[in-house]
Amino acid sequence: MRDNSKKRAARLGAGSGIGSGLMQVRAVGAGITGGGTGLGVTVGGSDGLWEAKMKAVRFDEYGGVDVLMVADVPQPEPGAGQVLVKVRAAAINPGEAKIRDGLLHERWPATFPSGEGSDLAGVVERLGEGVTAVAVGDEVIGWVDTRSSHAEYVVVDVSNLTPRPASVPWEAAGGLPIAGFTAWAAVEAVALRPGDTVVVSGAAGGVGSIAVQLARRAGATVIGLASESNRAWLEAHGVIQVAYGDGVAARIHEVASKIDAFIDTYGGGYVELALDELGVDPSRVDTIVRFDGVAKYGIKAEGSAAGSSAELEVPIAATYPLSQVGEAYEELAAGHTRGKIVLIP
Repeated sequence: MRDNSKKRAARLGAGSGIGSGLMQVRAVGAGITGGGTGLGVTVGGSDGLWEAKMKAVRFDEYGGVDVLMVADVPQPEPGAGQVLVKVRAAAINPGEAKIRDGLLHERWPATFPSGEGSDLAGVVERLGEGVTAVAVGDEVIGWVDTRSSHAEYVVVDVSNLTPRPASVPWEAAGGLPIAGFTAWAAVEAVALRPGDTVVVSGAAGGVGSIAVQLARRAGATVIGLASESNRAWLEAHGVIQVAYGDGVAARIHEVASKIDAFIDTYGGGYVELALDELGVDPSRVDTIVRFDGVAKYGIKAEGSAAGSSAELEVPIAATYPLSQVGEAYEELAAGHTRGKIVLIP
């Protein structure tokens, strides 16, 4: 069952280094759900050797949430420059659902059986050859590009880890990396300057909720496209909430005569809205969804993660145990979540 019963707040202190700029963070939202089963072991053959096993999310074919399963698989071994991390929290992301659906097969094809997950926070369990930057028992935040963090254990390149400050709840730590990096990249890509006005679609989502805060700290007036239920949260962060849907261009023009930049975290027709109805220059439109727009319109779908030590709030929409990964993705697909949904193995 999802857990949204508690609120937590914390700061990721300066010097933690993740993303070169995500220095302080507060997590607000769901508390941590109780973890799943622990490490299992099975006899590894007639020689009596023991093979460590773990629970991990797998899917054997493209499809909806029904193709997801939690399987017993061998615990991975860290190689040179890698560590084994016992996962305490791992966020889910819309891009992972699109990969599982097969919608991004041409860009990021899956090989089966496939795992899932990029974000993670956990405790270093074992070191690979040559690793000296961390020690067994260290609490860390990180990411992988091997689609494997939705599991009890994951192998991570040591260069992709940063210490987890004790003041940061596990669910916030596990929800920060990909959304944080992506939000930084989007804001950097549209080159915001003090006095600019920027529109952010999906403004209360996992990436959008961070992007609007970074855009405000860049000195911009920020218009956030989101539902009425998110108005109070957005206004508390200095963002002008505008409802999405039919007539959105007119509603945007009611609050701003000129739009300088547009950050699209949702997809759909927002790129065309920015270009055709709001008159934004293509060089100042960034999307994290509509990759076809780069060649078609000359917009951006890239950026570099960098920034200052601003204090950010990372909303946590819900947490789920690993065994309920399907339910977690169903909630994500339903939309209208504020912030991140996080798995707790």
